[in-house]
Amino acid sequence: MFKTKHYLCPALAAGLLMMASGGAVASDAEDVIATAYAQWAAENQNKPSAEAWTTIADDYTEFNPVVPALVKGKAQAAKFYEASRSSGDVGLVSEMINPHVQVYGDVAILSYNYAGITKNAEGKQQPNLAKSTRIYHKRDGKWMLVHANFAAVVVPQN
Repeated sequence: MFKTKHYLCPALAAGLLMMASGGAVASDAEDVIATAYAQWAAENQNKPSAEAWTTIADDYTEFNPVVPALVKGKAQAAKFYEASRSSGDVGLVSEMINPHVQVYGDVAILSYNYAGITKNAEGKQQPNLAKSTRIYHKRDGKWMLVHANFAAVVVPQN
């Protein structure tokens, strides 16, 4: 999976979801957003894919701005993720902006704008912007990521 640094304290995310749901069991839409945040939290801790990707299906597919073709399968995506773990990049800020979830039975589509700033090993900061879509399928009561599209946003140069 195209690695970006996403930061949200898991306890804060859980609290926000509880407030939004009035303390009741979270809705499917809230569960999907929480699933994405939990994956990001594990990735931010630089956990290996076997630990960070417990909600990614084995038949996962992905489009991303790094690989010019469809990435097929969790195993193939994990190779790119594992290589990115040693890059030395540090996420300074990451936000899921305008999240929108559409639920159709056991399928959910999460669309959002991603905005972040990353600092590389040399200390140079750069924006990381994307238009993102994640598709989840509920399997055995658990939302599993089956497809994602991370499209880079090109900032116009003046």
